[in-house]
Amino acid sequence: MKYLTTLLTASACAVVAGAGHADDRMASDMTIVSWGGAYQASQQKAYTEPYMAMHDGLSVIWDESSNEAVAKLRAMNEAGNVTWDLVDVEGPDSQRLCDEGLAMEIDDDEVLAAAPDGTSAEDDFGDSIINDCFIPQIVFSTTFGYRTDVAEWGGKTPDSLCALFDLENFPGKRSLEKRPKKNLEWALLCDGVAKADLYDVLETPEGVDRALAKLDTIKDDVIWWSSGADTPQLLADGEVVMGSTYNGRLFSVIEEQHQPVAMLWDWQVFDFDGWVIPADLPEERLARVLDFVKFATDTQRLADQAKYISYGPARASSQPLVSTHADLGIDMAPHMPTNPANQKNYLVNNIEWWADNQDDVEVRFQAWLAK
Repeated sequence: MKYLTTLLTASACAVVAGAGHADDRMASDMTIVSWGGAYQASQQKAYTEPYMAMHDGLSVIWDESSNEAVAKLRAMNEAGNVTWDLVDVEGPDSQRLCDEGLAMEIDDDEVLAAAPDGTSAEDDFGDSIINDCFIPQIVFSTTFGYRTDVAEWGGKTPDSLCALFDLENFPGKRSLEKRPKKNLEWALLCDGVAKADLYDVLETPEGVDRALAKLDTIKDDVIWWSSGADTPQLLADGEVVMGSTYNGRLFSVIEEQHQPVAMLWDWQVFDFDGWVIPADLPEERLARVLDFVKFATDTQRLADQAKYISYGPARASSQPLVSTHADLGIDMAPHMPTNPANQKNYLVNNIEWWADNQDDVEVRFQAWLAK
């Protein structure tokens, strides 16, 4: 932390001396890891495009490997060659990276901008600061989209998560993420486990077996996805009739692409998404990343991102600044996962449980997939 404080002080002095001198102390390129698709496009519009306009000669390279961030950062660290500068991750992955010393711990009030009214960053972000390494951006949910023109459904519309497992009334291919997280919870909910008991059941080998047995009932009808952009494309192409993905991806395919797709909010899973900075970056690369992060997570920038995609900004001070979509002009409130109308049944991702258990459960899930 002493090194970080010294670096921040040096950077602040450089900014006082002038933007050109500040850039002289920072790397001229930056590799940012994200998820691709509509979400990454919203980051580019709200964060990197205006930042690059302020910093001539800066090159930003995007890598769409966030889904594999933990494994890849482990491998880079073991090889002594970390090529990433900033990584977008979900909450549980940030906890694992922090616990393993692969992500840098930060002081939020030193690294992040205060709110316009002077409220400290720590207070403005509040509960979305979930660990010492996590730099919050958004609140999002993983939920389901479904085709609205499936002739075999006879005019019926899914109104429950458990339509996922109802092949008789809702035949057709489904798409699910090729990871256990969320799939196991949904399977147990639709096998009769109460929300309050989910993680007590999953804590046992028998509970995981029960969830996998429920997923077995639809396994032959599932297309497994690795990128958040997959399900929207599969839905648009008619290759699946329903599938899970992030709510902002579905917003894009419904409102921007005008595909015959609708959103199923039942048992959406809330999660936080944000940045982590790989540990032990060289001084010039770290200086660039810290400068960018302070800009990209300020009140206005987080509000700007919410104009392009239906994810709620993690700062309290950003939320009143979001009203309509920047291009479509539509009210964004009905499309937010945090809208009360969309919260009749929901889960909050259990970050601690998944941070402690994901590796073991992942092995069992992948072995089940391979059968």
